[in-house]
Amino acid sequence: MRLTPDQLEQFDRDGYLFFPGLFSPQETRTLTDAVPELYSRREAYNVREKGKDAVRTNFAAHMVSEPFARLARHPRMVEPVVDLFGEAVYMHQFKVNGKMAFEGDVWQWHQDYGTWLNDDMMPTERAMNVAIFLDEVNEYNGPLMFIPGSHKKGVVQARHDLTTTSYPLWTVDHELIATLVDRAGGRDHGIVSPKGPAGSMILFHSCLLHASSSNLSPWNRVSVYLSLCAVSNHIRRFKRPEYIAHRDFRPIECLPDDCLVRDYPVDVPWKDGLPASALQTSSVPFDEMKQAA
Repeated sequence: MRLTPDQLEQFDRDGYLFFPGLFSPQETRTLTDAVPELYSRREAYNVREKGKDAVRTNFAAHMVSEPFARLARHPRMVEPVVDLFGEAVYMHQFKVNGKMAFEGDVWQWHQDYGTWLNDDMMPTERAMNVAIFLDEVNEYNGPLMFIPGSHKKGVVQARHDLTTTSYPLWTVDHELIATLVDRAGGRDHGIVSPKGPAGSMILFHSCLLHASSSNLSPWNRVSVYLSLCAVSNHIRRFKRPEYIAHRDFRPIECLPDDCLVRDYPVDVPWKDGLPASALQTSSVPFDEMKQAA
């Protein structure tokens, strides 16, 4: 799937693109059916909501589950990012976020690149998210909110919030958020919230400010996020374990477009459990590690 000149222009202006219903119900069901078994595992890669059993975030499903391993190589997910960067990409992070009915907690206002810079020493913002809805997303089940054009601000000041939810996040001051929303249009489109059926896809810039409210509705809002990074822009520090921030910088090789409905062979090296290496961390920059080796 390749982006048109109009889509490239829109992405540059707004910082995101939305593709309602891009994946068919059959393709989406292949992924949805794999979620319960994935979430049931008592592994470090399942981060649960604060004080609850509901999964907030599942990391590295593409290393555990064949359907998600195929999604990680899907041309509709990968090729638009290659178009935008003009360069091959690798998988920096793979998440299945479970904003579960009645229990899904907030995601505070943040930029993804803020975390990737501060925690992983990613050199520049040549990385972005591409997400697919596994459930219908409506105004009640905690949809994503974006501030259009806020990626143009570049990296903004953030603080490390370790207490609000079960997952630490580099969050942005409310005063700055209010200013950026006002500049983007205030009540008239200063915040946008793409909503649509399961199978819809969003692609958004790593500096685009975004958030989501809690899910008090009776409907789940599960989404998959591929965080794709230009190969030349790979992370320089392994402060976080490999199941969160991956260390395989080889370019993704796409499967055929029908890979969610046909059983193409894929490698799932962690299907029987996390190896010890996936839990190891280091504060030594990658370049120094290479020199020492």
